Amino acid sequence: MQLTGIHHLTAITADAPANNRFYTQTLGLRRVKKTVNQDDTSAYHLFFADGAGTPGTDITFFDWPAARERRGTNAITRTGLRVDEASLDYWADRLSGLGVSTGQIAALDGRPSLDVEDAEGQRLRLVAAPQPVGEPWADSDVPAEHQIRGLGPITISVAELGPTEAVLTQVMNMRKVRDYASPDGQGQVHVFSMGEGGAAAELHVAVQPDLPRARQGAGGVHHVAFRVPDNAALTEWTNRVAKYRVPSSGEVERYYFRSLYFREPGGNLFELATDGPGFDVDEPRDSMGQGLSLPPFLEGKRAAIEAKLKPLA
Repeated sequence: MQLTGIHHLTAITADAPANNRFYTQTLGLRRVKKTVNQDDTSAYHLFFADGAGTPGTDITFFDWPAARERRGTNAITRTGLRVDEASLDYWADRLSGLGVSTGQIAALDGRPSLDVEDAEGQRLRLVAAPQPVGEPWADSDVPAEHQIRGLGPITISVAELGPTEAVLTQVMNMRKVRDYASPDGQGQVHVFSMGEGGAAAELHVAVQPDLPRARQGAGGVHHVAFRVPDNAALTEWTNRVAKYRVPSSGEVERYYFRSLYFREPGGNLFELATDGPGFDVDEPRDSMGQGLSLPPFLEGKRAAIEAKLKPLA
């Protein structure tokens, strides 16, 4: 049994309109789904991805009126966004011209990278690692050759490596492949790989016992999801997680994919999610993400749900 890579990452925003503008206009991603948090229908759940909504390319946001994240350990701390190596200079110029906070292009773990933050402090990293290639979005402000190709690697922080490593390697069948020094000088980072490997299938674990415990909020990350091919494979993983006595949600139908949730020992929330059926299951691919999509069990509450949502534009 193998996970095949990063499926999506879900973060938190307290400003959905500004968030929507940044990820579609500044970063040039396509909004492939405008829906609501299925457990809190007063909140948007926005999905930004490549032109087709390919699994492994989407960063998503819950719109909650939360205070800013308090940074620290026991948190998901950096989201990699893969681009072509020749595109980093383009992105540095583009983001600087738009007044976006960035670092300097530098090699990290053997890959040229550029650290970026959105207006809420969401920590992103443009990484020169184009495989596998997502589908360009024809209406993006970013030229196709420079568009973001997908997610990965994802970095989490923990205070102690041993318990987390045991879950990653023994339960989730990841492989520990190398280490490197954290770029902020705070601890060592351990790289765990899934499936065929590469940046799209890596989880980086920073061990940072001297940091305070993070408090989740706007500008922070809620959870990271890993890819499984289909429902049958997800059931195998559900049984495996239960075999190792890891508490979980059980399988949850999210309509666009099916999921299993559990926490690793450091407290970070993991999700296993199926590749299908995908975001075009309930609307044409050409127009997906424009109107409010609701799963069938919420459709009868559409009027009440829409009345509580603020306009995005």
